Amino acid sequence: MSTASDYNESLLVSELKNHNEKAFRRLFDIYYQDIYGYSVSLLKSKELAEENVQDVFLKVWLYRENLDTEKSFKSFLFTIARNQAFNILNKAANDVVLKEAIFYSAEKSHEEGDYSIRESDCKKIKKYAIKQLPPKRKQIFKMSRKQGKTYEEISLELGISINTVKSQMSKALESLRLYLNVHDEYT
Repeated sequence: MSTASDYNESLLVSELKNHNEKAFRRLFDIYYQDIYGYSVSLLKSKELAEENVQDVFLKVWLYRENLDTEKSFKSFLFTIARNQAFNILNKAANDVVLKEAIFYSAEKSHEEGDYSIRESDCKKIKKYAIKQLPPKRKQIFKMSRKQGKTYEEISLELGISINTVKSQMSKALESLRLYLNVHDEYT
């Protein structure tokens, strides 16, 4: 059963696909607060949430011709917002690790030596675990974690569905977790 709002959304998305800027603006106005609130809940920062919303709608504009009028536009927006928020958090986590590495390298202590040996061992184990992944899964994992690409970008680049990307990433992460638990004597 289709409601009037579903029909309006579908019509607006259809217009957006035809490069209608007013339709884009209307969709932005309709969903801005929802996406912003969701982004704040994930990122815990108003500035990062605002940036995330802008990135979400930029992506919508760039890929407008590929939108599916039969699917929920709102769900599509929330999926992009979630994926981009996770990418932001992942990059922030990597920056924190880098900052800590710099901080610890400045200290000349016995613990720092032990930490660097432990860190080196962990990196080797992780690298070997990644090598054990099947080729396609390894490629998807590296595109996501090392190149920072979203599932949608990977999907488009490899010509596979987003669900396949999600499934392969889930399997890759599970394989890595299992491998690390079995091969890391410190866990």
